[in-house]
Amino acid sequence: MLSCKQATELMSQEQDRRLTLVERIGLRLHVMICSACASYRAQMAFLRQACRRLGSGGGL
Repeated sequence: MLSCKQATELMSQEQDRRLTLVERIGLRLHVMICSACASYRAQMAFLRQACRRLGSGGGL
């Protein structure tokens, strides 16, 4: 099982590269049982989407 530190590192890395199947499964399992990491992942997704909108001139 991944630690929270490992999970957040993988969440960051998945912005730059495609995770391996083992990494994706481990991360998915961790996020399913860890509400803090699930929240962190949701926040990252929100920020990523907001940055894309700002970058395309769409605004928030």
